[in-house]
Amino acid sequence: MVAPGEMLALLGPSGGGKTTLLTALGGRLGGKLTGSITYNGKPFSNAMKRNTGFVTQDDILHPHLTVLETLVYTAFLRLPKTLTKAEKVRQAEAVISELGLNRCRDSIVGGHLNRGVSGGERKRVSIGQEMLINPSLLLLDEPTSGLDSTTALRIVSTLSELASRGRTMAMTIHQPSSRLFHLFHKVILLCEGNLLYYGKASIALQYFSTLGFAPSIAMNPADFLLDLANGVVSGDSTEDPAATKETLRSAYLTHLWEGTKAELGVDRVGDSSSMDEKQLKQWSNSWWTQFSVLLRRGMNERKHEHFSSFQIAQVVCVALIAGLLWWRSNIAELQDQVGLLFFSSTFWGFASLFQAVFTFPQERMMLEKERASGMYRLSSYFMALTLGDLPMGLVLPSAFFTTVYWMAALKPSPKCFFSGLSVLLYSVVCTQGLGLAIGALVMHPKSATLFASVIMSTFTLVGGYYVQHVPKFISWIRYLSSIQHTFKLLLATQFTINETYPCGSNTICRVADFPGIKPVGLTGVAQSVFAMAVMLVGYRLIAYFALRRLGVPGK
Repeated sequence: MVAPGEMLALLGPSGGGKTTLLTALGGRLGGKLTGSITYNGKPFSNAMKRNTGFVTQDDILHPHLTVLETLVYTAFLRLPKTLTKAEKVRQAEAVISELGLNRCRDSIVGGHLNRGVSGGERKRVSIGQEMLINPSLLLLDEPTSGLDSTTALRIVSTLSELASRGRTMAMTIHQPSSRLFHLFHKVILLCEGNLLYYGKASIALQYFSTLGFAPSIAMNPADFLLDLANGVVSGDSTEDPAATKETLRSAYLTHLWEGTKAELGVDRVGDSSSMDEKQLKQWSNSWWTQFSVLLRRGMNERKHEHFSSFQIAQVVCVALIAGLLWWRSNIAELQDQVGLLFFSSTFWGFASLFQAVFTFPQERMMLEKERASGMYRLSSYFMALTLGDLPMGLVLPSAFFTTVYWMAALKPSPKCFFSGLSVLLYSVVCTQGLGLAIGALVMHPKSATLFASVIMSTFTLVGGYYVQHVPKFISWIRYLSSIQHTFKLLLATQFTINETYPCGSNTICRVADFPGIKPVGLTGVAQSVFAMAVMLVGYRLIAYFALRRLGVPGK
């Protein structure tokens, strides 16, 4: 039992069950579980979860957003629709002031690859995201992990101040300093999933002294409790840690368990059951609001990935090299022009696939965290990400095709140029869907990359350029190949069935009979357009339903 204004610390050695217990209490523990979780005598529900703050051990934040942007976007998604945008922004700014983040409000959060705010500031941003909803209960998993002792003290002192304003705090903490320990009102000591102590932090040492376990020298109380949880009393090599643990576990059941049950039987303090449950069951914001906020946030974050200097340099270099290699080609060099069109198909097939395949594996932790908090529907997230990536994912292919088209002197007709550009962009959108589907199904970057490489290599081999006489028993793969359909459509933008080319001295041949074109053909354009439309929609549906396997709450 933790009352408003109190802080509870869950102590114990690694593997003792601290995070498991806290995650279960926060309704975020997956798998097959038994038992029940109640708050103030009421069953824990998804509605209650959306109004309980939960700070994960890892600071899962968008690295390219500023501190202010991070909290404002969170406010737009988590605060109720009864508040205006201006009121939500003001609440985000109030949290920034409350947590002492004014100095870095306009600095990017940063991550592994780009420098941003300090570790302590990142932790306060994570806490701020949960404080926005003004939760009466805040659960924190290792809030001082990876921080130096001074920064850790600042974080816990800040939490103590927040608790003093009527909030309830419960946190796991691995090895607090003595200064941190004395900030806690209550302590739970866990060992291998068993309770060894629950009660006031101030009398913990006194309790264990009555059992015959007292520190031989003045030491940090937290260190002494952790030694007991490990079965270590005096450090004597002859002592039996298993017997010590069993003694402490039995002592808890004998001396403390009855008192705990009695404490839980009294009237609840700060009962929140008066909260309108019907209102809690509703989403904080409409589908359209969730979609629009996620769209803006996603484009603001992912533009750095789509338009990184490396990405731009790669496309510019390949476009210039291809343009010089195919410089001023003409119909007499038909094989070269066919090769250029196939290269364009494969280059952007691979590029767009591998750009998209990492999307969901990289977003997984963020998606699980935010969906577990009930911030938005999966459908609004998926549509925002899909549509937000479209315009950004089409800029570089457009620049590539424009450069190569005119350097290679393909047909100087606006109709042919825009038809070819449309086909290439259509192919990019289609292949993005395949990348999203693979990433959502596999959810492991290396495995997803390997899987994508095998699929795209197969599609390239049956694309009609390398192997022109595919055996019948495996020829059906051609119809699944976006490379083959793109190649066919690009050929159709440049050549017609009755068009001819010089194939020898004083000899004219039909383009449609050219060995590099005949296996693919210049007919069946409508079928290829339809097949790619099916892929465009089908791959994204596969990706969406694969994401639902993550098992986070909401619809």
